[in-house]
Amino acid sequence: MEWSTIFHDITSKHDFQKMHDFLENEYATNVIYPARENIYQAFDLTPFDQVKVVILGQDPYHGPNQAHGLAFSVQPNAKMPPSLRNMYQELADDIGCQRTSPHLQDWAREGVLLLNTVLTVRQGQAHSHRDIGWETFTNEVIQAISTHKSDVVFILWGRPAQQKEHLIDRTKHHIIKAPHPSPLSAYRGFFGSKPYSQANAYLTERGIEPIQWCERKE
Repeated sequence: MEWSTIFHDITSKHDFQKMHDFLENEYATNVIYPARENIYQAFDLTPFDQVKVVILGQDPYHGPNQAHGLAFSVQPNAKMPPSLRNMYQELADDIGCQRTSPHLQDWAREGVLLLNTVLTVRQGQAHSHRDIGWETFTNEVIQAISTHKSDVVFILWGRPAQQKEHLIDRTKHHIIKAPHPSPLSAYRGFFGSKPYSQANAYLTERGIEPIQWCERKE
């Protein structure tokens, strides 16, 4: 199965015309992130049949030169966001490798779907595109993965992500939950949660190639 089939099924069930018109106007009159061509980059880099892990974010970063369509990832020359810095700290503590690039395309190509639940945002205004229709779309994406695949690891950090748990069939998939890596909550249980080794242990047990979380040396 391919994303195009999933997307066709979703758009046949829901009318996204209102959202489409809203986004047309937003991109014409405001600075919106990510760039139009990057809205669906998570799906472009992680084909449906290659999804092994899903990491759920909320909405894109709303500063310049940050968002490029992958949850938690920023463009190569951007400053490291605090949540990502904490993710890397936990990665070093968990499996002992250091990452310096704030860009997570290599994770996406490894089979990690870095999915925000809202795919666009207005510059400087967090959650400005909440409730325009993206949540309906991404809920359907989560359900499609749950229905059509098996043995996927869903990493749910923070309450908003964990509210999506009901969309996932726990008899077929593995869910890892922890507080959000944000500086506001990371010390409440994110640090020490070992999500990366947990995910790889689950995949390995099922004969699936584990994720190369460490930065590749070119």
